[in-house]
Amino acid sequence: QVQLVESGGGLVQAGGSLTLSCAASGRTFSNYRMAWFRNAPGKEREFVAAISGSGGSTYYDDSVKGRFTISRDNAKNTVFLQMNSLKPEDTAVYFCAKYRGVNWDDGMDYWGKGTLVTVSS
Repeated sequence: QVQLVESGGGLVQAGGSLTLSCAASGRTFSNYRMAWFRNAPGKEREFVAAISGSGGSTYYDDSVKGRFTISRDNAKNTVFLQMNSLKPEDTAVYFCAKYRGVNWDDGMDYWGKGTLVTVSS
């Protein structure tokens, strides 16, 4: 069983920055591929960014590329999402999730409860 707990959400003005954190349980965290998703009001959950177990490979949705950075600290069992140049359309509940397997299309098997990010115009 893996538990994921997000933190760092809040209210920020457009153009501002926030860093989200996701603390994970489990003794093999460095083996986990991890990702961030978001759920904007009235929209389906969408992929934001993903990172390999070592942190050497990262992937981003086009909507956040160049503004968001995903990273991880395996010694602290934590994955981060640094969000810069925030826009009102980035307003959403952000979820941390763990990939089920070793392939990028394996799907997710554990999810956090989410943290709310609100970007005011």
